[in-house]
Amino acid sequence: MAAALDDELELDNQDYYSLLNVRKEATQDELKASYRRLCMLYHPDKHRDPELKSQAEQLFNQVHQAYEVLSDPQSRAIYDIFGKKGLEVEGWEIVERKRTPVEIREEYERLQREREERRLQQRTNPKGTISVGVDATDLFDRYDEDFEEMPGGGFPHIEINRMHISQSIEAPLTNSDTAMLSGSLSTHNGNGGGNINMTVRRVTSAKGWGELEFGAGDILGPLFGMKVFRNLTPRCFLTAQCGMQFSPRGVRPSCSLMTARHLDQNTMGYLQWRWGPHSSMTTSVVRDTKTSHFTLALQLGVPHSYLMMSYQYKFQDEDQTKVKGSIKTGWFGTVVEYGAERKISRHSVLAATVSVGVPQGVTLKIRLARANQTYLFPVHLTDQLLPSAVFYATVGPLLVYMAIHRLVIIPYTCSQKQQDLELQRKSSEVDMVKKKQEAESAVLLMQESVRRIIEGEESKMGLIILNAWYGKFVTDNSARQERAQVIDVTVPLQCLVKDSKLILTEASKAGLPGFYDPCVGEDKSLKLLYQFRGVMHQVLSADTEALRIPKQSHRIDAEA
Repeated sequence: MAAALDDELELDNQDYYSLLNVRKEATQDELKASYRRLCMLYHPDKHRDPELKSQAEQLFNQVHQAYEVLSDPQSRAIYDIFGKKGLEVEGWEIVERKRTPVEIREEYERLQREREERRLQQRTNPKGTISVGVDATDLFDRYDEDFEEMPGGGFPHIEINRMHISQSIEAPLTNSDTAMLSGSLSTHNGNGGGNINMTVRRVTSAKGWGELEFGAGDILGPLFGMKVFRNLTPRCFLTAQCGMQFSPRGVRPSCSLMTARHLDQNTMGYLQWRWGPHSSMTTSVVRDTKTSHFTLALQLGVPHSYLMMSYQYKFQDEDQTKVKGSIKTGWFGTVVEYGAERKISRHSVLAATVSVGVPQGVTLKIRLARANQTYLFPVHLTDQLLPSAVFYATVGPLLVYMAIHRLVIIPYTCSQKQQDLELQRKSSEVDMVKKKQEAESAVLLMQESVRRIIEGEESKMGLIILNAWYGKFVTDNSARQERAQVIDVTVPLQCLVKDSKLILTEASKAGLPGFYDPCVGEDKSLKLLYQFRGVMHQVLSADTEALRIPKQSHRIDAEA
């Protein structure tokens, strides 16, 4: 929830405190004084020119909105915690006004949950798997004398001998209830079947949930099942499942029980018992860290008992590359698997695994995961342990991937990145042009007020801003090709002078009237050259640094 809040509550570019040029701890009197001053400056009735009047009305509305929020204690508390987006959540109008920041955060989370529940009711989560089994044993297990007798026998025969398609969707009914509908179709060597399942899950508490399953198929018949999950302790949980399968041979009951425990921060221990057509007892240890994943499992059961060990290494690269290997031995024989997995695009992951076993032979398994869809291509190469089959199953996919990666994937990802950067650049340019136009409009509206302020300050030898620049400055030590990105803010700062004083808060100066951000994402500064009592002063201040002038240390002769 906290991570979601951080993403949801990103502050808007316009800071209300910066717009009014007040501290975050500003009192109601300070807010009112700043608001009245800006209203006098931007009031539309003070301007007769239609264009200036329209610009003044826009700025006046922004100032009025900022004052309305900050002058109301509850709205201000919500804004301080969540920003402008927090004020957009429906339901605040019926919330009790006298609340602490902690209570406001809890109330916000409640309103967010209600809004999320309304969204969930209109959303499904589709998932699917397509598996295509290929029989390519003719590539390695062929006998030339047999093929010479058949027309076209010189060419290997490759066929698709099995297919499986499954699809499921989730339909959240409420925040605690979810309905899932799934179905599958399978075919193997000309024989096939299918089934459909309906599952309803309810989250009973923060510690557990339960679900009911109903299914039907053309082979096994109706199915009824129930599953329960429960956290026993903060480090241990239990899952229990039972079912009844109705088939032409009678009723087949089944039951399973699994308990798991955190052995340490990265290690889990599992113990599982199954009773039914395939009864077994399984224990396993799984250790998952940032760089590796290790599994050790032992199963004793009917008809299969086995010992399995697997290890996966995770490279810390941009493509999230993983290499893995495993060995599994039991009554069925021994199988050794090795392979790799890599992210090939933003939403796609490609994996290839070579399986070598006795008596299974050699199989190449290719998996492509695209968003919520998974595509599997198991290619059975040979029923025997042939070094040539192992070699081609290892080297062939690697060479094909390298060629496709260089000729297709790299150009595609580069093109996507270029498009994203171009869209981001255009969006930034449009936003900067808009902010620049607003700043220029504000400067035009300030001209008359600035003229009167300068006349008043000159009459008493007060504070006069001679030059002021805001943005990214380039020093002598910077790279030659680097270009300064600054804007002239002399007029906006002179407009803020009152009683021969200029006070700026620690908020970013980009939100001040007449300012905008000329270099988004860069470190910015404010440079002023001003005159006070006939003496020249100069100061360079960081963007988020509070500033108060005049100041004795800013005197140019003192620096010299």
